[in-house]
Amino acid sequence: MTKSLLITREGWDTLDKELKYLWREERPKVTQSVSEAAAQGDRSENAEYIYGKKRLREIDRRIRFLSKRLDQLRIIEPDPRQEGRVFFGAWVKLEDENENIRLFRLVGADEFNPAKNWISIDSPVARALIGKQVDDEISVDTPGGVAIYAILEISYKQLSL
Repeated sequence: MTKSLLITREGWDTLDKELKYLWREERPKVTQSVSEAAAQGDRSENAEYIYGKKRLREIDRRIRFLSKRLDQLRIIEPDPRQEGRVFFGAWVKLEDENENIRLFRLVGADEFNPAKNWISIDSPVARALIGKQVDDEISVDTPGGVAIYAILEISYKQLSL
């Protein structure tokens, strides 16, 4: 399954900020430390030089990835016509069969973050939620069996539990 090319404005800004930081701040610092380590002589046993070159390759790889990815991604802004239904970028409050309340935000694959309750639009829960409205029920296949959720609230502004 390929990752979707959708992203929220906030997610795009975060990736763009990381790219700029790596290019303008981190890479020049590491390049400078590698140059200093190289000037010390024998590079084959110079840990600072070896580590610095490795870190420089990691930074360059991430810069290439972010540059290409940001060009591919499509920023999706909430549309007022979406109100009342679940679409990309929505915050959704769900209740399971045991009356446990869960809160999710549907975001792009590049910005999902379990700690923030942000789930990828490509996930089974998100796919089941798309187009639904308050009081609808969804069922999701999980490793533990089918989970049933009722939609309690939908917003395109952050919700809290």
